[in-house]
Amino acid sequence: MKITVYGIVQGVGFRPTVFRVAKAMGLKGYVLNNGSNVEIHLDRGAEEFLERLRKALPSLARIDRADIEETREELGDFMIAQSTDGKRVSLIPTDTAICHQCADDFASAGDKRHLFPFTNCTECGARFTVIADVPFDRARTSMSDFPVCPSCHDEYASPEDRRFHAQTLSCPECGPRYTLYNKDGSALPGDPFPEFAKGMEGGAVGLLKGWGGMHIVCTFANAPRLRKVYRRGDKPYAVMMRDLGTAERYAVIGDQERQFLTSPQRPIVLLRKRREASEDLETVSPGLGNVGVMLPYSAAHLLLFKHLKADGVIMTSANPPGEPMVTDNEAAFGLGLDLYLLHNRRIIHRCDDSVVKVNSSMTNFTRKSRGFVPVPVRANHKRSVIGVGAQWDVTGSITRNGEIFLTQYIGESQQHPTLQYLDDAIHHLARLLGVKEIEAIGLDKHPRYSTRIVARRLEKEFGCPLIETQHYHAHAAALKIDRGVDGPLTCLTWDGTGYGDDGTSWGGESMVADFSGYERFGTLQGIPLLGGDRAVSDPKRVVTAVELMSGREPSMVDGEASDLYAKMLPKSVRASSMGRVLDAVSCVLGICCKRTYEGEPAIKLERWLEMGRPGTGFDLSFERDGKLEVAQTVPMLSQLMELRAESERERADAAASFVRTLVTGLADRACDRASSEGLRQVGLTGGVSFSGPITAWVKEAVEKRGLEFVGHERIPNGDGGVSTGQNAIAGAHLG
Repeated sequence: MKITVYGIVQGVGFRPTVFRVAKAMGLKGYVLNNGSNVEIHLDRGAEEFLERLRKALPSLARIDRADIEETREELGDFMIAQSTDGKRVSLIPTDTAICHQCADDFASAGDKRHLFPFTNCTECGARFTVIADVPFDRARTSMSDFPVCPSCHDEYASPEDRRFHAQTLSCPECGPRYTLYNKDGSALPGDPFPEFAKGMEGGAVGLLKGWGGMHIVCTFANAPRLRKVYRRGDKPYAVMMRDLGTAERYAVIGDQERQFLTSPQRPIVLLRKRREASEDLETVSPGLGNVGVMLPYSAAHLLLFKHLKADGVIMTSANPPGEPMVTDNEAAFGLGLDLYLLHNRRIIHRCDDSVVKVNSSMTNFTRKSRGFVPVPVRANHKRSVIGVGAQWDVTGSITRNGEIFLTQYIGESQQHPTLQYLDDAIHHLARLLGVKEIEAIGLDKHPRYSTRIVARRLEKEFGCPLIETQHYHAHAAALKIDRGVDGPLTCLTWDGTGYGDDGTSWGGESMVADFSGYERFGTLQGIPLLGGDRAVSDPKRVVTAVELMSGREPSMVDGEASDLYAKMLPKSVRASSMGRVLDAVSCVLGICCKRTYEGEPAIKLERWLEMGRPGTGFDLSFERDGKLEVAQTVPMLSQLMELRAESERERADAAASFVRTLVTGLADRACDRASSEGLRQVGLTGGVSFSGPITAWVKEAVEKRGLEFVGHERIPNGDGGVSTGQNAIAGAHLG
């Protein structure tokens, strides 16, 4: 009998488990990885075998389907047969944190892998980042550069061993090695990890090469110097803590957050700072109530902390501003750091750390990457389509056999290297999935988005049409895919900037959306962007525009600038953006009036919303513009200016009262529309939905009306999810 198994069955210890179960049952036959799935050939007992196999599955393996058919072949003693290349419908394994057994090997003085930074087995270690092609065999990974020694080969060949058929196994005799270099690129003598740790404790800023990229590393106290060297303004850094107990001394950790921190995916988790630790972390995430925390996920990290005295270190992606993370050893020296701890294994595919936030008990991905890609979600079509994303937080997407696969996080797409990375990531994923023909390319309507360059390249390569999608329609479609909503969804789509169908800048839209189209029924009052994109990075310009519209004397600019802005006002592009309104609130209350990273004023406002006690005092009115209900935000902002909130308590209460009044008012109107059309769900998507208080207030308003709130769980809320929506819309367009 032949059993064909579909699911996550490559690179996760699946075939060795099949071998052990078959031998325990005394069965004859073989198991074969054909590149698309796994075939198990047995002389008898297929149903019983499958039952036992499901109970014995490795932690990372997953059986989605198993088909049984009769065959005619002579079978000998059970064996693992040589892999072949098939149609590639199997799922690709993700990078997975070091397992407990490998951590024990690493820590055991008598083990041959004692303190070996590349310790792994069939159930853990690098996968996606070292795979050049499938089937997942050593010859198709970057470990092909390191022939196994006799001792490792014995483990590989022994069915009783945990590393039986582990494609990336190695040891100090045959594996990759770390070397420490100074800023000039010269190798330094001595044991590299203790010397690197000593440098960090002494105030150095260093670089550590990992599985799918490189991290810049320094102590918390050295954050100001890192900001100066790295030119990142107030953008928060992620930290790696020694262990879970240490992390709990610095941050409040709930059950869901604890599960993520200790999971095989081991993402960065956004956690609320403890009051007693806020001073230590203020330079790490300035002005924020939370901090991104991860735990060691490789043996190299465990080795670093063995030699470090610090509770934790800053560990941020090593990339020049606006460009992808560095993966090449020689290129790393161009970052101008003090120390470089590099290994000699090639990184085939870079993959940043994933970032998650638990928001009203939902999982929100601010970045979906290492450990979570490429894991598919069900698509709304069975066509072969690519989505290229928007402009910021870009990902790409590909559909195969009715499933959408996201690429890893790509980043900001203005720079050519990042566009090339997007192109490479899409092609690499297509190769792994065996997708050779593409029927359409989904892209954003914004005429100046750089990702359109990649879309046009793909159009020429595959000879298929480009299908433009409206930015907020793509957000709504991504939410529908995320939560499996088949019919129309009433959706609040809120973020910073998106190209509107009328040529203005949108960002505070209410719509009823299906994959084939949408109807926008609500929006925010348009606020002129004085100087265009400069107003996006300078909230004072948004505040000044509101003051001029309200007949108030501008308070944040001098007389000459005030006169200039008054002349610019009627000619400026208007933005119906929730992000710009939140920026204005942040600036009016003196929380943040200068943006040094994407979304900073609104992100820093979140801590004040959490502290505030929402009350009354703000009047939200709506005006009709054709079929649109327009929320009048300018009068509300004028009311905020009149409050003259000065103390911390007054400012927090004012912020919470303003924002809660606005978002619940919009949620109520969305509920009205849903009810009028017989729809039972109201969704929230876009970058603004990362805000904990805003999500909670909208959810409360929706559920108070007896409707179901729909928020993100698997697809990023922000622009990282746009390529998924583009893919879904383009597939629906093809029919």
